[in-house]
Amino acid sequence: MESTQSVRPRSRGRWLLLLGLLLSALTLSGIAASPAVADEGGTDSQSEEFEFFFSGNVKYNDEALEGVKITVEGGGFEAETETDENGQWTLGVPEKSTYEVTLDEDTLPDGVVVEDGQSTIEAEFGLTSRKSVNFFLGEGQRVTVNLLDQVIQRAVNGINFGLLLALAAIGLSLIFGTTGLSNFAHAELITFGALMVLTLGVDFAWPLWLAIAGALVLSAVLGLGLDAAIWKPLRKRGVGVIQLMIVSIGLSLALRYTYQFFYGGSTRQLPGATLPSDIRFGPIALSWVDVASMLVSILVLLAVAYFLLSTRTGKATRAVSDNAPLAAASGIDVDRVIRIVWILGTLLAGLSGILWAYFRPGVSWDMGFQILLLVFAAVTLGGLGTAFGALVGSLIVGLFVELSTLWLPSDMKYVGALVILILVLLFRPQGILGRRERIG
Repeated sequence: MESTQSVRPRSRGRWLLLLGLLLSALTLSGIAASPAVADEGGTDSQSEEFEFFFSGNVKYNDEALEGVKITVEGGGFEAETETDENGQWTLGVPEKSTYEVTLDEDTLPDGVVVEDGQSTIEAEFGLTSRKSVNFFLGEGQRVTVNLLDQVIQRAVNGINFGLLLALAAIGLSLIFGTTGLSNFAHAELITFGALMVLTLGVDFAWPLWLAIAGALVLSAVLGLGLDAAIWKPLRKRGVGVIQLMIVSIGLSLALRYTYQFFYGGSTRQLPGATLPSDIRFGPIALSWVDVASMLVSILVLLAVAYFLLSTRTGKATRAVSDNAPLAAASGIDVDRVIRIVWILGTLLAGLSGILWAYFRPGVSWDMGFQILLLVFAAVTLGGLGTAFGALVGSLIVGLFVELSTLWLPSDMKYVGALVILILVLLFRPQGILGRRERIG
């Protein structure tokens, strides 16, 4: 007689196959929805795509410089172009906001540099829809940052990014471990935290600390409400995990476009999101926001570890994650544990969204969806259903995403993280800290 354990791996294999197909579909939809990158050259070929434009003229000693690379970045948007034969360039942007316009000095002729090292200019529009940005060039020796210093700076940024990913990934992993649900609406839970800080701190002008506290409380309430209104009734009816996952996709779409309806499609900034990186430790340059983000992430992750390892509810959560029927037979209130996990998971997702809004920087209606695949990658890489595996996976993903930009174009850095996920799973399907399932 075939045991129950021999069936579960095959059903899990079918589940993982469906999960992979859904992730691929979401990735393709995200690519299709992303804004188009500017055409190269100094023409106005973007006129049908954007309403606002930056333009400029790059010359040295009245000689037009062709092929100089210009990058415009801000509010989650980034595009680049090159000067034409007349030294002119134009780049369209999606909204009237503040952007950083950068001239790549490596594309200037030898012996020509930007005066005073001002290769990046912060520019914003006035009353018109076009803004002229010009760089002053002169003779000089170009100063470059050596590779080791770049690696150290990117590694610190990767740890910062990995820590905020871990907050979201641990919440997602706990939900999966206790309910078996791959919650695709987790992206919108991430967005919710940032939107609430924007509403309370900017629109209602609350003090920042109070706005963040209020956003976290509202995130916890949202998790409680979703479980009470949707997930608990579906569990009581015995709905399978595949059907639950499809419900989560529908909920994700509903919440995402509700955010767009109320907040619009623009990107807005939280207070203090653009502080300069004036804290230096050798080659490492950080802002006070970066330091606070890492400290908060570490303290919260330590608190979650203490909760899971040392508290009665945390031990019950681990028991439910290991074997829910056995935990129920042992006298554990499984529904209560799942309710607490939903509150904690949504709270961690909201905090992750707030830190992500400062790391980007910017708040937009689909910001959580932009890192959803990375959160899933971190959970799967570390081991499905293991909170500490999600932490390890998040740090690996964060480090790889940031370090890969030394060799890969910035547009491909997320793709590289997913390639690492595939390679690891080929050799260790259960993930780094996951347990191997016994077959037969």
